[in-house]
Amino acid sequence: MLTTTLKMKKNIFIESKIENINKIEKIIDDVSEEAKINSEVYGKVLIATVEAVNNAIVHGNKEDETKKVIVEFVVDKDYISIFIEDEGPGFNFYNVPDPTTPENIENIHGRGVYLMKHLADDVIFHDRGNRVEIVFNLK
Repeated sequence: MLTTTLKMKKNIFIESKIENINKIEKIIDDVSEEAKINSEVYGKVLIATVEAVNNAIVHGNKEDETKKVIVEFVVDKDYISIFIEDEGPGFNFYNVPDPTTPENIENIHGRGVYLMKHLADDVIFHDRGNRVEIVFNLK
């Protein structure tokens, strides 16, 4: 999706500690302000990205502080793509249980991918499932 209308590209590396999510929230604020992202899209970007980073820390890297999570923001005039990558083994992204079905409704896990798919305009899993791209239209 990278085109000649690229406005901004930023990335951050964090250790796999839950408290580092506040660093992600800060960079989302900075990117949103710099790219003049409207508040509706900002809210979706914030929630979906925090969910993806949380999944990378908890499920991907198993909260192993020696492992990193890489978050990259690519902003074009028409879209923002956020790539989140962990150092974990990945997962079968074709087989994610639906958290809204009766048998899963009480489960406290399994909502992150569902939320990402419902907030973003596109969610693409790359490689072995340890790299996800979430895309939001800005128009």
